[in-house]
Amino acid sequence: MRLFLTLFLTLFLFSCNEQENITEKAIRPIAWEKVSESNLQQLRTLSGIVAPVESTSLSFEVMGKIESVEVKLGDTVKKGQVLAQLNHRSLTLSVKSAKAQLDKANSDQVEAKNSFTRYSQLIKNGLVSQSGFDNAKANYESSESAVGVAQAQLDIAQKNLQDGTLRSPYNGIITKRLIEPSQQISSGQPAFEIEGKHGLEVHVMVPETLIKELQHNSMIPVRFPVLPQTKMLGRVTEIGTRAEAANAFPITVVLQDKNPSLRAGMTAEVDFTFEDKGSKYYQGVAISVPFSAIRAGLNQKSYVFIYNPNTQSVNSSEVTIENIRNNIAFISSGLKSGEIIAIAGVAFLRDGQKVTLLDNTTQRFN
Repeated sequence: MRLFLTLFLTLFLFSCNEQENITEKAIRPIAWEKVSESNLQQLRTLSGIVAPVESTSLSFEVMGKIESVEVKLGDTVKKGQVLAQLNHRSLTLSVKSAKAQLDKANSDQVEAKNSFTRYSQLIKNGLVSQSGFDNAKANYESSESAVGVAQAQLDIAQKNLQDGTLRSPYNGIITKRLIEPSQQISSGQPAFEIEGKHGLEVHVMVPETLIKELQHNSMIPVRFPVLPQTKMLGRVTEIGTRAEAANAFPITVVLQDKNPSLRAGMTAEVDFTFEDKGSKYYQGVAISVPFSAIRAGLNQKSYVFIYNPNTQSVNSSEVTIENIRNNIAFISSGLKSGEIIAIAGVAFLRDGQKVTLLDNTTQRFN
């Protein structure tokens, strides 16, 4: 009998302890977040290409044979520095020929002027005919025109001689060299490409759905995949008015900082943030929560579980979701700033359930 009582008491105590353990295990720890108000914004990231603010293709304005090339690819040059020269022999001969023509025209003008002056005096005395006077006057006027033409030809020859030397239009870097010595080159044929040292810009194609949101001189963040630690601000300086490929509009964003590691041709990522509209054209303040905090209900209703610190329990609250971007839900009603909500495992929660809050400083692994 005593043995039976002892066994009974032992089983009773074990059962009580087990019930207490089950009760303790029923208090579920939850991942949580204190919500706050935020604007109903949309973030779109578009890729672009880094390009120099100032760049151009350089060429000779006259044809000829390359005499010398003074720079090579990657060289830094200054404004006015000689880059290449043509063989000047034919250009110099053209200048000499033009000077000879001008001298002859000046000599003919002097002779025509003297003849016109003499005829002007003789016609007053009736010693020459009117036709003779008219011919002398016409010859003099023609000689003046010939001098003007000869002077213009000399100016052109001298300009061609100057154009036989290609100079840098501004301080910059040679990014392409397309000529070699002894090469025959024609007028306008590209010889070099140069980039100025006035900073870099990003060329981006913006979809037609976003172009109306952009404004001139607005500042936007720019990132670079090859330089993950580099982030700059860019200023929108140009907005295209005509769509190009895939109904996208070209825009230009000038970087406001410099980084020696950046090069033209690199990829850039431009972040566009703008005010969005809700599902029913709602605009204004919203509360952003992780999408994992939303629990779907009947009739397409949505709920979140709000923690009550007084009762240490959670209760569901119906919310209105205006938009979802990047796994973030924007809620316009059903939540207040400062409230604590469960952000994980909401499918296993129920109204009035006792919970504890996980320590947010502890790293969790899903």
